[in-house]
Amino acid sequence: MPVKVYVDGQYVPKEEASVSVFDHGFLYGDGVFEGIRAYGGKVFKLEEHVRRLFLSAKAIMLKIPMSENETCERINETVRVNGLKDAYIRVVVSRGRGDLGLDPRKCPKPSVIIIADSIELYPKELYEKGLEIITAATNRIPPECLNPRIKSLNYLNNILAKIEGINAGVAEVLMLNHNGYVAECSGDNVFCVRGGRLMTPHESAGILLGVTRDTVMELARKAGISVAETNVSRYDLYTADEVFLTGTAAEVIGVVKIDGRVIGDGAPGPLTRRLKKAFEEYVRE
Repeated sequence: MPVKVYVDGQYVPKEEASVSVFDHGFLYGDGVFEGIRAYGGKVFKLEEHVRRLFLSAKAIMLKIPMSENETCERINETVRVNGLKDAYIRVVVSRGRGDLGLDPRKCPKPSVIIIADSIELYPKELYEKGLEIITAATNRIPPECLNPRIKSLNYLNNILAKIEGINAGVAEVLMLNHNGYVAECSGDNVFCVRGGRLMTPHESAGILLGVTRDTVMELARKAGISVAETNVSRYDLYTADEVFLTGTAAEVIGVVKIDGRVIGDGAPGPLTRRLKKAFEEYVRE
């Protein structure tokens, strides 16, 4: 079935979906977005994702031209229109069409775009074998400059780090904050396992509070696994029993080598596999 994209109240074929070259989302990255999953025809954690979208928009003084409930309805409708059961959904709200200046007041109407399609962030074999990653030289933008809880359209910081990974021949990269602690990867949150205990960077490290991250921590705690949100160093990761990443597109995937250091026995560890299975079962409930 041809993909249809929701653009400001209308569904148009994927090939015809477009925005104005004067849209400030295109010109300046002025806007916010969410990546969401659907499993078995049901959108996963829809209300949480839409709430985060609206909070991001509020933080940049962007008024979304529909309510949270209406946004949820449009997302569900977009999945249905495309006849999808399992899908990746991208919701984008830009400042809208303006002029060549920065002034957001010149953009009278924000634009809302919803895309529902399939996605495969990593090859399936990497979920069995695990990822090799490196530390990027590009640090995470300090929260004092741009709060990472704002999921904005300007992802250049992450893209520059991603390019370092591409040049090194790896699929993902680790990003440090301005204090030298681990923040997150270019598109995923990071966890490590030490002595049966989970550790993940605290919000203050300059991370996006991922919905999948929160879900995995909830599942771990229900299983009686201790979870600590704290400062995490590269030493903690290098010497960890296990390391894994979480994200809406990535879900849960193990890391087996960081900067040339083999993690654990060089394969996704038992707790990683256990939480991956728990997450897969949870989203199918």
